[in-house]
Amino acid sequence: MSIGKPAAALALAGMLAFLTTGIAAQCLRPDLDWMRVPNSFYLIGPWGSMVRAGYYALALGLALFGASAYRTLAPAARSAAPLLLFVAGGAALALTAIETTDTWNHPPTLHGYVHGIAAQTAFLCTAAAMLLQSWRLRGDMRWRHWFRPAFGYAAMCFVLLWVQAFWRALPRGLSQKALILLMLGWLVAAAWQLLRHGEASA
Repeated sequence: MSIGKPAAALALAGMLAFLTTGIAAQCLRPDLDWMRVPNSFYLIGPWGSMVRAGYYALALGLALFGASAYRTLAPAARSAAPLLLFVAGGAALALTAIETTDTWNHPPTLHGYVHGIAAQTAFLCTAAAMLLQSWRLRGDMRWRHWFRPAFGYAAMCFVLLWVQAFWRALPRGLSQKALILLMLGWLVAAAWQLLRHGEASA
């Protein structure tokens, strides 16, 4: 039974659920300065369960996207590396939602440390998976014309990830949310293309 299109549809739904809950949280939490406060703070307090559900939806969506991309590409162009990275990114994102972040003016905690490591892992694995998945498009005639825009966009996200990590003068909330939106743009566009294209022969 084909899993490519159903997995892409569920992945796209998970990505849109994350986007919807994230935008809603910005409106429902006027007590938080969206330019200064990172996304993790919205997991705490009012509407935290809604935001957490969005995280879980995207976590599942990343794994399903990896599976769909693997099945949709021609066998010669398939690679387990991006699939495993998408699964790892999704697992790290779920752990990010489970463990509570440390907040300002409070002593560091173990769960805050785990949250931080998991969040960084989710960003890094997903960005690397986007790069590798884009690179594999060269090996499939049906997808080769998407290689340049997909790889260029993924490369930009990968570079901005490191800029956001090391340029501490940037507003943390604004820079992180901008990076999330850019990465989500690549993921949504790619999932939509997977949904439109048929699955390659095994």
